[in-house]
Amino acid sequence: MLLRPESERRIAAVPRWVFVLFVVALAAYAALRGAEPKPVAVASALEAPLPAAALRALSLGEPQAMAQFLTLYLQAFDNQPGVSIPFRSLDYARVIAWLNTALTLDPASQYPLMMASQLYGQVSDAPDKPRMMCDFVHREFLAQPDARWRWLAHCAIMAKHRLQDAALALRYADDIARHAGGASNWARQMRIFILEDMGETERAAVLLGGLLAGKEITDASEIHFLTERLEKLKGAEKSAPLSKNRQ
Repeated sequence: MLLRPESERRIAAVPRWVFVLFVVALAAYAALRGAEPKPVAVASALEAPLPAAALRALSLGEPQAMAQFLTLYLQAFDNQPGVSIPFRSLDYARVIAWLNTALTLDPASQYPLMMASQLYGQVSDAPDKPRMMCDFVHREFLAQPDARWRWLAHCAIMAKHRLQDAALALRYADDIARHAGGASNWARQMRIFILEDMGETERAAVLLGGLLAGKEITDASEIHFLTERLEKLKGAEKSAPLSKNRQ
């Protein structure tokens, strides 16, 4: 017959006051935990990136991989454990610093400029944020116009339609036409249509006429379309003085 060790006494053998004290302590602990506020997820601020020189050294000869890591980290930053950060709440000066560092490490990458123009530039309730992104894209465009004109063209469209700033859109479109010789025809012609929308039909007609006379466009259907557009602009020029005289 096995004997029960003395340490394994039945609960009935425990003094009643000890049992009552244990129950009271357990109830107090439960009450205190229930009264505690629920944990709230707090968004951490976006820190400034390390200098590009330091990151280049840390990349162990793979700066392109480091640049990709930076953009992926930045892109995922707005989704933190338990909280989602609206783009408008981000420090855009810091965002630009991250994008600029990524471009410094990998100048051939298009991804930072795509993020600037099509991701962070799409904030609708904070117009200063898209302007900051477009200014960044414009600065970087001037460094490599033929490689980066697409993102400035997107900013020109955004400036015209989203920001309702035709002058800014025209500035970007002018720079594409001046500096990006390798840009597509539609991007190089953009300033003509912006001028037309601004009511600057005479300037638009001069630019369009020069474009057709320069023999830069060889596609027959495109030439036909632009020729019709030029005739329309000239007709608008002729009718403008008549309208003013009637007034």
